[in-house]
Formats: sequence, structure tokens, C-alpha cells
Amino acid sequence: MSDEPGMPHRAARLDLDEQVAGLLRDRLPLVAERTVSAITAEVPDYSGALTGTMREKIENAVRIALGTFLQLIEGAQPTDPSTPLTPALEAAYALGSGEARSGRSMDALLAAYRVGARVAWREVSTTTVRSGLSAATVAEFAELMFAYIDELSAASVAGHADELASAGRVRRRYLERLTQQLLAGEPEELLRRGAERADWPPPQTLTVVLLPRRNLRAVLALLSPHTLESGEDLPGMDPAEELAVLLVPDMHGGRRRQLARLLHGHRAVLGPARPWHRVTASYQRAIRALALGLGEPDDAPVDTEEHLAELLLSMDPEALADLRAQALRPLAALPPATAHRLAETLRSWLLHQGRREDVAAELFVHPQTVRYRMGKLRELYGDRLHEPATVLALTLALAMPPAPPPAD
Repeated sequence: MSDEPGMPHRAARLDLDEQVAGLLRDRLPLVAERTVSAITAEVPDYSGALTGTMREKIENAVRIALGTFLQLIEGAQPTDPSTPLTPALEAAYALGSGEARSGRSMDALLAAYRVGARVAWREVSTTTVRSGLSAATVAEFAELMFAYIDELSAASVAGHADELASAGRVRRRYLERLTQQLLAGEPEELLRRGAERADWPPPQTLTVVLLPRRNLRAVLALLSPHTLESGEDLPGMDPAEELAVLLVPDMHGGRRRQLARLLHGHRAVLGPARPWHRVTASYQRAIRALALGLGEPDDAPVDTEEHLAELLLSMDPEALADLRAQALRPLAALPPATAHRLAETLRSWLLHQGRREDVAAELFVHPQTVRYRMGKLRELYGDRLHEPATVLALTLALAMPPAPPPAD
């Protein structure tokens, strides 16, 4: 609103006799009708919008606004000169707030004020000139009228901005709540209601991205505006980690590679794509990958899809330890260093399907060394080394490299 506290006083000093004021007041209904007609014709956002009851309300608002202005310039205000102006400003504020709720932009609202001011002044000036007012009085009248409309438009802009800010805060709270519900794995029906309240269109899939909070804003700027985020109170996450989570819509299939490129250099962990209402599964897998320290997230993101074997084997660490002890029992009586070398060789032999040259290249040893070690393993395992059940158990037990023996 204007910072001019003396506008009512200035209006009261205008030399406007009762006869002219009466003529202007009589024309208010016509001025209001023509003003609304011009707005609907010239402002696209209002084309067809101001009809029926809504049109009547707007015409009445215009009449009240212009009537308040006439009160001011007639000097009919009570002891407090701001009193006649206050209801008009409050109504203008409410108009701006209502227009924001209706989805019309501030630009449309200001355009409506410009058109309304032009039409209203054209109608009012015709009456004042025909009534024989002096040029100086007409000029002062125009200055006051446009200052008054500026006051009203400023109040409407404030109402529009406050409504958008309030609505934005409410929607952010709903989105935050929806994100927490998704991560917690709430029932689908509850999630759909939350999405509706937050005005968030459910995608086909969601993909979880974990990354440091300091990188959150930079990454968000690259992603869909429907991406959900949370940087606080992550379920199952130590707050000291200072991590944020993103739920990125529809990055399944070939678009996953695009997402990985966008995350390059942001120390991210990338969960699998899952149906949007089951994204908690993606979150849990990303957390597990983080806890296991898989990959090197400094540059390319850690993609859980590339570490499925490690993730699967880590689901029950005690069972894996028991399987390893059982499968490697023939090596238990050997010195730790010897047992480690044989286990390392056996792992490579299984993974390379017995190709001696490939095993030697991986272990940086001579092929004859591989042959010697495999001879020792055949002595220890006998025919079991060729049994499918034993091969499966050894493959699972040695899927991850065996830990080296403690140093002497």
C-alpha cells in the first residue's frame, strides 16, 4: 500500500460540490458495469470468468470502491480520516487473496486494475467536465483517483502474495508429511489421500537418492519439480550422517542412466526404481548399500543395481558366516596364510570357470602356481569339488573376497 498518510486529508480539500458528487454517485452502477465489461474483454484470464453471481459481486465491489472514494473527496469522513479507506483496502486485500485461490496470476490482477482505472476515469471525467469543474480541479481529481486505485491495487497484490505464501507453506507441510509416509511404507490408501492433499500427482515409479544435505539444492534444480525431498528425521538414519533423501519420479528403464549422469560428483547412493507406493523398498536398499560402504560415491553415484550380489549376501551376515565356515572346513587345519591363499585361488577358479590363465592373471601368479594350488584343493575336497551342491555353497561363501589372515 501507499506510504502517503495524508491522502484522505488531500481528498477532503478537493473543491467538489454536492451536485457534482450526486451526479457521480448516480453513475456508479453504470461505471461498475462498464468497468467489468472492459476487464472481461481485455484481460484474457478474466474472459468468461466474470459471469452470473460472480459478475454481480465484482460490479458491487467496484461500486463500493468508487463510493468510498467519493466519501473521501466529499470530506464526509469522521474524526479518524483513515476510517473510510480501511474497508475498501480490506476488500481489495480480500479480492487479491481470492484471486490467488482461484488460480489467477498477479499479472492478471494488475492488468484488471489498469483496465478498470482507465474505464472508470473515462466515465467519471466525462461527468466532471460536463459539470463545469475547472481544469485544475479535474486534474486534482484525476491525481487523487489514480492514487486511490494504486492504494487498492497494492492491497490486492499484498493479499495475493500472502495467500500464495500461505498456500505454499501448507502444501510444503503436506509434501513433507507425504514423503515421511512413503519412506515409512504406509498403506497405499493412506498414501493416495496424502498425495491428493499435497496436490502431488503420483508417478508410475519412484527412485530413492541418498546424498549429503549440502548437495541437495544443487541436485534438486536438475530434477523434476515433482521430486519429493526430506533432509530431517529420516527413518533408520542417524541424524549425525547429515544426509538428505530424494524421491525421484519415473526414472526407471533407460532414464536411470540419465539420473546417474545428473548425480555425478554429488556423492549419491541410488536405490532401485519401485512402484511409487512401494518406494520404501528402494529406501531400505539404499540405506543398506550405504551401511555396507559399497562403491566409491566421490564421482559416479553408487548404483545399488550394480551391487545386488553383495546386498543379497549381506541380508543375513550370521548365515553367511556359517556358510563360509562350513564350505571352507577342509581348509580349517591349515596355517591361516595358506588357507587364505587357497581360498583366494578357489574363488577365482570358480568365478573364471576353471580357466587357469585367467585365474593366474587375476591373482598375479604363474599358471603353474594355480595348478599346484588347485591340486592341493582337490586333495582336500576330493570328488566333492565337482558336486553341484558343493560348487554352489563355495560360490556363495566366496562371493566376496576372503579376509586376509591377521599379520604375525
